[in-house]
Amino acid sequence: MSARQDGAGGAAPGDPLRRLDDPDFPALTMSQAADLLGVQAAFLRSLDGSGLLEPHRSPGGHRRYSRAQLALAARLRSLLDDGHTLASAEVILSLQDELADARADTARLQGTVDRMQAERRSAD
Repeated sequence: MSARQDGAGGAAPGDPLRRLDDPDFPALTMSQAADLLGVQAAFLRSLDGSGLLEPHRSPGGHRRYSRAQLALAARLRSLLDDGHTLASAEVILSLQDELADARADTARLQGTVDRMQAERRSAD
């Protein structure tokens, strides 16, 4: 079986392997996810049980994790390693995400202001 390749060396548009580029595609088993994160599978099960991380379930009921979920689990693990409780880690992550969103909004709005000022100067 051969796969078509595009000129850049990536998968062709109809290639199912493109799903692997999707950060939300649940491609990893629990053991693969645990190995990548350097944690025990019990840690991932505890995040699932607490509702902080909801992995996809295969037809057989096995947990499958996406890259985005692994990033969240890694952030949680770091905070827990720093001595935070799971509840406080959840609040910290939420606040960090809100701050990142606010900074992105500020940058976008500043770009709009800069563009409008440049247009106004060129019109004068």
